[in-house]
Amino acid sequence: MSAQSSYDLSSFEFEQSELPDDLIRMGKISGLFGVKGWLKIYSDTQPRKNILKYSPWYLHADKQWLKVDVEDGRVHNKGVVAKLLHCDDRTDAFAFLNYHIYSSRNLFDSLAKNEYYWSDLVGLDVYNLTEQYLGVVSHLIDASSQDVLVIKGEIERLIPFVKDHYIKSVDLEKKLIIVDWELDFDD
Repeated sequence: MSAQSSYDLSSFEFEQSELPDDLIRMGKISGLFGVKGWLKIYSDTQPRKNILKYSPWYLHADKQWLKVDVEDGRVHNKGVVAKLLHCDDRTDAFAFLNYHIYSSRNLFDSLAKNEYYWSDLVGLDVYNLTEQYLGVVSHLIDASSQDVLVIKGEIERLIPFVKDHYIKSVDLEKKLIIVDWELDFDD
């Protein structure tokens, strides 16, 4: 739910038909920072500061979409703060609280072979080496030493994303991941 403010957001609205069809959720505007229109950003990107590379942002809350440009941003403590273009004081910034941040997938950097964005893996079916269905990738967790796939099936499974050890293959075209993981391993 977006915050209530007297700031007019209409200048940031745009035709829904102009909304890119490849939007990826990147984070959320989580708070205010200072008095000059800066915002605290919760970033889903790794590293967190990478969210600043993907301007313009498409903001969504309460069935409303806004298109904004990032004027400036930086890492602050363990988080990220950003200044949106034409957001010049705390009152302006208040109007953007709790909006989810999306960006167009075509702004992402190309990756090397066998590297993946988390958003590429979510929704893929997961089978083990004996062709038993384990479930679908729900989301990933950053567990410091490696990323962990959260697989939703008959039970929830947490499988470390360790290539060649647990992760045997990823096929984005077939929407399929093959893992070295037995059905009873989680019992």
